[in-house]
Formats: sequence, structure tokens, C-alpha cells
Amino acid sequence: MPASGALLGLPPVIGRDCRIVVLGSFPSAASLAAAGYYAHPRNQFWPILSAVLGTELGGLDFPARYRVLRRHRIGIWDVLGACKRAGSLDADIRDARANDFSELARCAPRLARVLLNGATAGRHARVLAGLGYEVFVLPSTSPAHAARSLAQKLELWAPALRLGGEVTNP
Repeated sequence: MPASGALLGLPPVIGRDCRIVVLGSFPSAASLAAAGYYAHPRNQFWPILSAVLGTELGGLDFPARYRVLRRHRIGIWDVLGACKRAGSLDADIRDARANDFSELARCAPRLARVLLNGATAGRHARVLAGLGYEVFVLPSTSPAHAARSLAQKLELWAPALRLGGEVTNP
């Protein structure tokens, strides 16, 4: 149960045959309002996934985006299930409650790889590696993380989104 005044995160978007899951820190205010992952129009998550999967995802509604990801055996969730935060910056997160990562094995028994979206999510790398997953800590796709260009982020994200050298296809 979240503390009084805490924000609740979004439910996982993970199919049983998921092989890769992307874990962010906690949904932005825009994502919470839209009830969809990576809803801020300047977040680079959907453009990166679109480039790697070869399918334009940005113009689709969230259920359609999620169907494409499921077909490619990719899931989305966050490391935090609840927290207090004014605005959307990870630096403003207080009273955080981590999600139960053992849920991953139940939801996706074939899960092999966890991609952590940014440094805040990356703090959970050791725990996830201890559960037997291959873990990548990647640069944040948030518009607040402007240290790298979209092309630079894509160069780092693309290999992590490929298992055995290929995008996870059905």
C-alpha cells in the first residue's frame, strides 16, 4: 500500500513469452496522465523502438504500441511502483517503493534480458542481475537527459534490444 499522497505507477506491459523487458524509473506526469508509458512527446523511447523494430510506433495509440512490442517479445515496466514526486524529475523522487522483481519470473518465465532506462533505474542492476537476468544500463530516453543525441542513444540501445544479433521476432 503506498504512503499517503504517493503516486502509483503503471501496470506492467509484459507478455508470457517476453524475452526483453525495459524498466524505467517511474512514469512522468505526462505518462501518468495518459495512463501510458513514455507519453511525453519529447521522450525518445518510442522513436528509438521505432527505429530498431522498423515500425513507426509514435502515431499509434498505447494499446497498439504495446501489441507491437508484445509481438517482438518486449515488455515495459518500472523499477518503482510508488513514490512521492512533484513534477517528473527523478531527482525529485521521495519515499520510493520498488516493484517486486520476482513478479518478472511469474509474468515472463522466458525473460532473459533487462534494459534499465537511465541511471535511476540503473541503481537496481545488481538486484536484477542477481535474479539471473542479463542487465544493460542504458542512457535515459527522457527529454531531461540531453547529454546524448537521439543518434547516440540509438547506437547504444539498438544492440541491447537484439537477442542473438536479431530483434526479437515472433
